[in-house]
Amino acid sequence: MSEKQRPLGSGFTPASTAREVLAGVDLAGRNVVITGGHAGIGLAVTTALVEAGASVTSVSRDPDRAARALAGLGGSLGDAPGTVATDRLDLLDPASVDAFTGRWLATGRPLHILVNGAGAPGPPERTVDARGYEVQFATNHLGHFQLTRGLLPALRAARGARVVNVTSGAQRLTGIRWDDPHFTTGYEAHLAYAQSKTANVLFTVELDRRWAPHGIRGYAPHPGIVVGTALNGAAGEESLRAMGLIDAEGRPIIDPARERKTPEQGAATIVFAAASPLLAGVGGVYLRNSDISELDDEDRPFDPVEPVSTVMSRSLDPESAQRLWALSEQLTAA
Repeated sequence: MSEKQRPLGSGFTPASTAREVLAGVDLAGRNVVITGGHAGIGLAVTTALVEAGASVTSVSRDPDRAARALAGLGGSLGDAPGTVATDRLDLLDPASVDAFTGRWLATGRPLHILVNGAGAPGPPERTVDARGYEVQFATNHLGHFQLTRGLLPALRAARGARVVNVTSGAQRLTGIRWDDPHFTTGYEAHLAYAQSKTANVLFTVELDRRWAPHGIRGYAPHPGIVVGTALNGAAGEESLRAMGLIDAEGRPIIDPARERKTPEQGAATIVFAAASPLLAGVGGVYLRNSDISELDDEDRPFDPVEPVSTVMSRSLDPESAQRLWALSEQLTAA
């Protein structure tokens, strides 16, 4: 794994935007499914992919709300290249996930790009879904795991597809709690979130190992910190100010070199994973600042003001990746 996890020298910077990353990339004829594609970073990702010519389907628990947010993007709502459509999908409801994958497969359309971008902010108190699963692990990982596996026939039919599992530098904080992934004891919201983000990376590693022979590659991009998303917005103004994300008047502090990005800058690494030709022939890697991240196993204390977002070997461990896949199969089959 370490031989792949080395920067390419892409030429992009922390301040690069999604439009800049996709400059000259033609996605006409490419079908995209994205979760959480109607707000925040997801909206910036959807916009950039549509502008590059892709046919994007943004799935959401509330497709009417998503359609209103996306109205006019690409000229119309529909299935033609360079346009966007919406559909219903609730990542916490296995029946909803199966219903969507069934609808997609029934169309016979290949799926060229799947962006697993939706994320659940950490509630201060432990919260579970109808199965008793901790909601961050269930939403950020298990729901996307089920969705991705359900769409496998469409990904294979694309004869060259990418699965993008949006992660976070929070993967540095913890591995998987194998004996208690749902935090029945010792719940801490930030650690539950970090576990789900580590799961995103491990899922990417094992997906790429299993599916690369079928032309399906996996990527785990860290977008940076974008003020105003549901994830960091849930922290509250006082916490955001303490983390140096907003100023005294509540205005976002934009400093890409220190992880503080606009939505368009945050979207850059995600669309780099989704469509950059620079990644041809490589997969199963963690990305940051529109490039492959370097490995960094130095043990540093967590600092929300000066976060470190490079990837740790633990998050890429192939044995842990295989173990998580087996656990995820078990949990989503329940």
